[in-house]
Amino acid sequence: MKIILKLEALALFGLGVVLFSRLEISGWWYAGLFFAPDLSMIGYLQSPRTGAWTYNLVHHLGTAVMVYLLGIWLGLPWLAFTGALLLGHSSFDRVLGYGLKYGDAFKHTHLGWIGKEQQAAGSG
Repeated sequence: MKIILKLEALALFGLGVVLFSRLEISGWWYAGLFFAPDLSMIGYLQSPRTGAWTYNLVHHLGTAVMVYLLGIWLGLPWLAFTGALLLGHSSFDRVLGYGLKYGDAFKHTHLGWIGKEQQAAGSG
């Protein structure tokens, strides 16, 4: 099942790149800001629960789609760019095994535990 989920995420990453390519914005912006959504992890400075909430808000695929569509509907290329970037980044994260976070620990995601030692502890 994990392979299917990673292939799905890879297809969504490709979709994010295609949606971005339809905008008249330089590719340097996409490359330069690709990891900017990870700034949402700053919530972990307060608590795992707050960190999970901020991270999940930014990395939710529904958020990405809504932001992109809102940008297209309002005629705001920078907003559509943000949605395409969020879609591409969040999908790329899922290809690498990083999913939406649970409020108990950063390494506990909807795709399982991150890291081999965490997987062994989480499955026991």
